Amino acid sequence: MRALPKLKPAEGDAAHAAAQKVVEVHRRLAGFVKAGMTLAKVDAFVERTLTDLRCRSAFFGYRIKGHPPFPSHACLSLNHCVVHGTAGYHTKPLAAGDVLKLDIGVFNRVGNQEWVGDAGWTYSIGEPAPEVRRLMDCGKRAIAEGVAAMRPGSPYIGWARAVQGRVEASGFKCIERWGGHGIGTALHGPPHISNTVPRFPGEWPEAMNLWEPGVLVAVEPMLAMTTGETYQKFVPNTKDKVQDWPVYTQDGSISVHYEHDVLITKDGPWVLTEGMDELPDVL
Repeated sequence: MRALPKLKPAEGDAAHAAAQKVVEVHRRLAGFVKAGMTLAKVDAFVERTLTDLRCRSAFFGYRIKGHPPFPSHACLSLNHCVVHGTAGYHTKPLAAGDVLKLDIGVFNRVGNQEWVGDAGWTYSIGEPAPEVRRLMDCGKRAIAEGVAAMRPGSPYIGWARAVQGRVEASGFKCIERWGGHGIGTALHGPPHISNTVPRFPGEWPEAMNLWEPGVLVAVEPMLAMTTGETYQKFVPNTKDKVQDWPVYTQDGSISVHYEHDVLITKDGPWVLTEGMDELPDVL
């Protein structure tokens, strides 16, 4: 297995600077987003904010086989859309009770190198229903407990045990087959970080790998009220079966998503996106 790249201290500082650009975008979004806005208006605000912060979207135009280029500057996922919602997939204005997942990815230049920051958080438009509030709180506890398990020398699977254990003990479901990933100077890379413990050999080959100082990952619990299953639609009006980006819960139940950038150090996990936890999540 190819060795993972390990960040040097100066590179950790550069990655932290990118991560903090993401936190600042979220901070400004928390003061901007409100009922009556469309996702397109929110995405336009993200574009302006990235320009003001002298960085660029890591998502806009992103390509992956079988999908069209990603058309938005942020991922904007509403209610039963778990992740990868686009600015145009839902055109009605935000309304009280909506649950909005905002995922921001940036390229931020430090010297002659661009570094990625990538973090998502869940917001309620107006006060959430009690069960939605409990789901949101569970997601935040799951990511905190998962990060605490990311100690150097401990296996990746400890993250999944902490996250899945918290989610299922609370009566909710982890979204299956989706998880975190390595970052750095590219948006996606190894390792894959599953939010669930593998059910059979080979399902998550990296599960017993050990956390090592210098490894940088974006970890992201995704959970829903009543299902871990998801589906995606095909892009309309295309001859080929091209998959659209938004990922939905199979039964239409509400979902939440939380994502931090974490650098493993000899002293433990360093959350590069610190400050996300302090943001208001009722807008």
